[in-house]
Amino acid sequence: MENILIAGATGHTGKRVIEILNSTENFSPVALIRKEDQKQIFEDMGVETILADLEGELDHTMQGIDKVIFAAGSGSTTGPEKTTAVDQNGAIKLIDAAKNARVKKFIMLSAMGTDNPAQNKDLEHYLKAKKAADDHLRESGIPFTIVQPGALTDDMGLAKVKVAEKLNERGEISRDDVAFLLVMCLADPLAKNMSFEALEGEESIKSAIISLSRLG
Repeated sequence: MENILIAGATGHTGKRVIEILNSTENFSPVALIRKEDQKQIFEDMGVETILADLEGELDHTMQGIDKVIFAAGSGSTTGPEKTTAVDQNGAIKLIDAAKNARVKKFIMLSAMGTDNPAQNKDLEHYLKAKKAADDHLRESGIPFTIVQPGALTDDMGLAKVKVAEKLNERGEISRDDVAFLLVMCLADPLAKNMSFEALEGEESIKSAIISLSRLG
């Protein structure tokens, strides 16, 4: 049983990741929470929690942790300073803590468009912050996977996707399916040291990730 730390556990995608992990035999989710009053939600699910703020001290969060899924974000209603503090600097600090603790894999939920943030003026600051965190992970030496989905929707997941290192198209994907992608990437050989884009598609998630991993 591997202990998986989920940053962004209280967000839509993070909660779904925890639900999926909680129903597996191989993984035990650990929710990273920012406030004490968030603890009850996870205790009711039988999920362990660790209290920490991505803008604060993070070294203690890695005790007993095997792998990390970073699905945190400052949210669309906060300003650029918060985006830099959480999506960029918070992610970088958690990567450094994971490196020091020698975790076995770090899965980053990123975004499509980080390779050229200037192409999307509305999201340019956000994409630059995500790119900085992604680049830091790539250079960290930790085995990693960076998942770069299109626009996230709250639609029910169909477990059918289209993935490639570069898709050269825009589109949407459900948070459900992104959560399944993140969990699939926890398997050691799958999408190791790879970044890939993801949209809704026709191929099953499992088959898509296995095929992509063979190209890596």
